[in-house]
Amino acid sequence: MGIENSDDIRLIVKVAQLYYEQELTQAQIARELGIYRTTISRLLKRGREQGIVTIAINYDYNENLWLEQQLKQKFGLKEAVVAACSSQQEEDQLNTIGQHGAQLVDRLLEPGDIIGFSWGRAVRALVETLPQASQSRQVICVPIIGGPSGKLESRYHVNTLTYGAAARLRAESHLADFPALLENTLIRNGIMQSQHYQTISSYWENLDVALVGIGSPAIRNGANWHAFYGSEESDDLNTRHVAGDICSRFYDINGSAVETNMNEKTLSIDIARLKQARYSVGIAIGEEKYTGIIGALRGGYINCLITNRETAERLLK
Repeated sequence: MGIENSDDIRLIVKVAQLYYEQELTQAQIARELGIYRTTISRLLKRGREQGIVTIAINYDYNENLWLEQQLKQKFGLKEAVVAACSSQQEEDQLNTIGQHGAQLVDRLLEPGDIIGFSWGRAVRALVETLPQASQSRQVICVPIIGGPSGKLESRYHVNTLTYGAAARLRAESHLADFPALLENTLIRNGIMQSQHYQTISSYWENLDVALVGIGSPAIRNGANWHAFYGSEESDDLNTRHVAGDICSRFYDINGSAVETNMNEKTLSIDIARLKQARYSVGIAIGEEKYTGIIGALRGGYINCLITNRETAERLLK
């Protein structure tokens, strides 16, 4: 096959464009250009041979789609997002699932929705890539857990994330002026009687969409977990067979709620309340989060999961 002259190449490009991009049939192209149909098919073949036309099949896409379907079936989910990232860096992995998750959340929101946020790195990755709304999305953003008492980097703070999401969605936000974990039950009960707490918790009662990270005792040596709970509480969680937590509400591997020393000192949404939200979206990756994710799925605390391929494959084993 000799080198094509420029007229031939122009014709091949024209035919390829009509066939692949405008999706005309070979017969239609033959009629339009006044060439035999057999010539059209020969030109298309030459276009492929010479690399004028390259066909790319996105195998990743199919595999992730398949994993999403499997997750939905196995765990009875409304939505599943499985994102693949070539980098092994956790930060890159989180950014990838954050981007994919943000598109999902953007699609799920309806005007009038009350959206609740928990804190953490995965939630932050999602919030930071929410598409910037051109006009108000007419939703209300609220934290569904108190703050970390100054023990956590402020970029992972629930109020930071809630406010950031509201800015991107051009939405209203209400922040929580109380900690998640109090020194004792007395202080907690006092705060629960405050007008501010009552306002926030009435939003919890009417939550439409929850966006939550998933904790697990396997990360208890991590800086964030430690800052939040301290070592004494971590040991208590260990002895009680805690598999994971959402908003500092703990559960076992089967998804049953576990009473801990912290229960009476915690200010956050009641985990059972998440089951009444239209969408309760969990976002998490990694081997050490595995028990937390499994418990959350079995307990029905989330009905949407955003994760990466490795974690999805582990969950389906």
